Amino acid sequence: MKKILLLVFALSVNHSQSQTAYSIDTTYTIKSTYAKLIKKYPFIKIAEAKKDENVDQIYDIVYNKQKERALHLDSFVNSKEEKRNPVVILIHGGGWKSGNKNQMWVLAQEIASRGYTCFAVEYRLSTEAKYPQAIYDVKNAIKFIKDNAKRFHANPNKIAILGCSSGGQMAALIGTTNEDLTFEDTNNTSKTSSKVNAIIDIDGILAFKHPESNEEEMAAFWLNGTYEENSENWNKASALSHANKNTPPILFINSSFERFHAGRDDMIAILNQNSIYSEVKTIANTPHSFWFFEPWLQETVGYTTQFLDKIFK
Repeated sequence: MKKILLLVFALSVNHSQSQTAYSIDTTYTIKSTYAKLIKKYPFIKIAEAKKDENVDQIYDIVYNKQKERALHLDSFVNSKEEKRNPVVILIHGGGWKSGNKNQMWVLAQEIASRGYTCFAVEYRLSTEAKYPQAIYDVKNAIKFIKDNAKRFHANPNKIAILGCSSGGQMAALIGTTNEDLTFEDTNNTSKTSSKVNAIIDIDGILAFKHPESNEEEMAAFWLNGTYEENSENWNKASALSHANKNTPPILFINSSFERFHAGRDDMIAILNQNSIYSEVKTIANTPHSFWFFEPWLQETVGYTTQFLDKIFK
């Protein structure tokens, strides 16, 4: 009996290790961010989603598998309208190293309540996989959503990618590399395009090496080296490097900290040259991660849905 128990224990340990072969960084949370900000901004409250009976929620849907590693997304589907909804795919922040898809639930719920289908997407963080794997993950999620559009009451031809902080950087990169095969996962067999039709960048940089940027250790950890060690990744991972006539319309929502929109004005110049629509909304006197808190969450939702309505409706 003892041998059997030892064998069972060994198998469970091996299974556990196979499931957590990478470290999980939990330093970036809504609660920890609140604790840092409350002294300077004593009026803030952690935002909560209003319950909407028209929004159906399904959590932890597997959208892709990497060997034994399953990747998940959460759906927020507005089922009120008979026609299919425009889609918003949300990418959390956390310096490419921390954060969780559940940090996007409130924003997803609020946007969905205004007539959209929203998805909060899990992707592999830098403690598990380096650039460009996280980009592959989100592009695979886009393909999965398009392939299952009917199931999610979604319009596959009206898709916006939204990200916050490092998620904003990823959203801008994903949108500016539409149809660029060098940013596609060659292991994914879906023939569906990962193209998106609009970008919403919430306080995410557009260029890693730029006079306005201040990216150091976290960026270097994700990009497999410092700029001096791996300048190719630093340049290729910058959305500014890919902006051209094919870039979709973009909304920039920014805090009062300039470093979190490094390269934005240069990108807007390129967009203007190509007659591509863009908007900039700066929420005055706000910290980074403002989207987690009221009174700023509702302002963020307002700017987002006004832009989406203009582009899609």
